[in-house]
Amino acid sequence: MRIRVLAALCALVVICTVRVPAATATFPVDELRAGMIGIGRTVFEGDRLDEFKVHVLGVLRNVIGTRRNLILARLEGGPLAQTGVIAGMSGSPVYIDGRLVGAVSYSLGQFAKEPIAGITPIDEMIEAATLPGPRRQAGRVELQLPITQEHLQASLRQAFSWARPFAGSAAEVQVFGADPSTNPINGGIGTMLRPIATPLTMGGFDAGVVDPITSIFREQGFLPVLAGAMQAGATPARAGAALRPGDPIGVTLMSGDMELGATGTVTEVDGDRVYAFGHPFYGLGPTQFPMTRAYVHAVLPSLASSLKIASTGEVIGVVQQDRAVTIAGTLGPGPTLIPIKLSLTSERGTRKTFTMSMVNDQLFTPLLSYLSILNTLGSYERQNGAASYSVRGSAAVKNYGTIDFEDLFTGDSPSVGAAAYIVGPINFLVRNAFEDVELEGLTLEIDASEQPKSATLERVWIDGLRPRPGSMVDLKMLLRTYRGDEFTRSVPVQIPPNARGTVSVMVADATRLAQWEARELQPQPMQARGLPQMIRVLNSARKNNRLYVRLLGRDGGAIVKGESLASLPPSVLAVMESDRNGGSFRPLDTALLGQWEITPGLAVTGSRTLTISLDD
Repeated sequence: MRIRVLAALCALVVICTVRVPAATATFPVDELRAGMIGIGRTVFEGDRLDEFKVHVLGVLRNVIGTRRNLILARLEGGPLAQTGVIAGMSGSPVYIDGRLVGAVSYSLGQFAKEPIAGITPIDEMIEAATLPGPRRQAGRVELQLPITQEHLQASLRQAFSWARPFAGSAAEVQVFGADPSTNPINGGIGTMLRPIATPLTMGGFDAGVVDPITSIFREQGFLPVLAGAMQAGATPARAGAALRPGDPIGVTLMSGDMELGATGTVTEVDGDRVYAFGHPFYGLGPTQFPMTRAYVHAVLPSLASSLKIASTGEVIGVVQQDRAVTIAGTLGPGPTLIPIKLSLTSERGTRKTFTMSMVNDQLFTPLLSYLSILNTLGSYERQNGAASYSVRGSAAVKNYGTIDFEDLFTGDSPSVGAAAYIVGPINFLVRNAFEDVELEGLTLEIDASEQPKSATLERVWIDGLRPRPGSMVDLKMLLRTYRGDEFTRSVPVQIPPNARGTVSVMVADATRLAQWEARELQPQPMQARGLPQMIRVLNSARKNNRLYVRLLGRDGGAIVKGESLASLPPSVLAVMESDRNGGSFRPLDTALLGQWEITPGLAVTGSRTLTISLDD
């Protein structure tokens, strides 16, 4: 009997041991006292874990938000005496008596004489990283168009809402675990703490093209570095090995021929769950960003801000949470990315094709699309002087077909126009209020020329006798190129059988036609009723390389609920006039009798109107 009981007890112990794996014990904040010494782990070079000492100075309460604590400590060991707190150390775990305290995550800013850091408690990191879920479209995260340095700065400030979660004054900070009268730590230092700068690795980008972008990222607490990802075959020896607390880790936004991502340090690995950084990446909540390995090439000492020069590597999981005190994710396959294929053909006879993948995100998808186009054109075509870019391609929207692109941009800075032409519809779609949009790919063909391809509309006319109602006339247009060469184009125009008296033919470019419509028709803003209608509107947008022909008559018409109705009988007009329904009816003296468009092969400007007297 005793043997059976002993066997049962042993089996129970074995079962409990198997089913409940040992997790790293944590060190509660309330047990911390000034003077305690801990051990931190990080990688200063390569993939070797190094240890450094951590001298606890005290705990600051309410310093990075209500009921948020930050452990203040002085670091010692390795290169820290020369470098201070290093950008890329964010997330380095700290242990006391073998129990995990938290992640090195904050510093006292630039030019500090000592490596004093803030440590985010691990219990708060775990609590903040709740179960993953989709990030809903947020109105506050918007890429403002046109993309200028000022607009981009405003957009990133909206996205990086975590940039100032700190106490505004020393009175708001409570010091715990230290005597402020005898300890150098006080609430004033709490207001000086900022997240350790995050290295932003960039590969395949021209410095001159992305400098306005990187300067704005610097303002938000990042350190852009032109480094990129590890080359194939240069993978470190630990590739494929288990991820350890203290290992470098990457978060990728774009991969392929152009690379963009950030690097930090792993704080804890609990099964397949990973916690890192100890502060936010972008503060976006639930995310679907690739989690990658990283490799530290060297530490660059600097009086302003030392940093780890690191590269991102293979994808090892998904970053699912981006919270105020941590980023967290799951080991395994990476998320689905949006493929980009961009082909550039130059009139010099060269053709290059670039392939990238980018994250599906309402701010960074349009931003990265813009950067990839602008960087490709700036890197391989002239950056100053006149040029022309013919753009063709499509953006595939899952379950809804494609947005099609085809236009011509010319002048002194056509690359900006070409990039904005692609980004505008994407920006519009990813922020729609109807449903989440999943882009399945972006494919672009760009033909580049170092010659301007523009023309001006000089004159319009018709040959022959006065046309009759119901007849077809050949409308001719004279255009003049930027060099002064003249050429003609024609389009057949059908005169309606019921037309009488005189009609007008207006030929205009897209901009002037829109101005005429706004002045004469005063259309109401269109309210899209769903994603399919949005895509139809985007695909019908007017283009630079078109001339638009409108046949106008003096027949009575009206705008009813934003729609133009031509040639209405007087009786119908009288009924509508008597019942305007709160302003949804507006009479028109000009009726649209027909519309056509032509493609001259150049970017055209100008507007001309021809009055035709009909032969009764």
